[in-house]
Amino acid sequence: MISKENEIVKVSFDFAMQIVSYCEILEKNKRFVVANQLLKSGTSIGANVREAQNAESITDFLHKMKIAAKEVEETEYWLLICDNAENYPPIADLLPTLNSIKKILAKIISSTKKKINESSNQ
Repeated sequence: MISKENEIVKVSFDFAMQIVSYCEILEKNKRFVVANQLLKSGTSIGANVREAQNAESITDFLHKMKIAAKEVEETEYWLLICDNAENYPPIADLLPTLNSIKKILAKIISSTKKKINESSNQ
């Protein structure tokens, strides 16, 4: 279903599935507002990464990856709330996984900016 060659596509999809499962637990515990916010931001990362795979240009690709990176930041915020709030279920390994995604996206964004700069200097 998902290309094994594209690590960020796979990792962000797997993370989205983990977020869906965690948000289901939040909803069972009647944490609806946080569950809704986390579900939106946590699944949006992978959606933007997937959308970037069919970008119209390299700048469009960069833009979509930057949106994914912004969604990482929002997701981290909601996970930290869950991690620090009383009576919330443990977030397990969601933060370390999110940090891995953050690092991959940073590398992709950096190398894409470099490509854009190199092509504009030619």
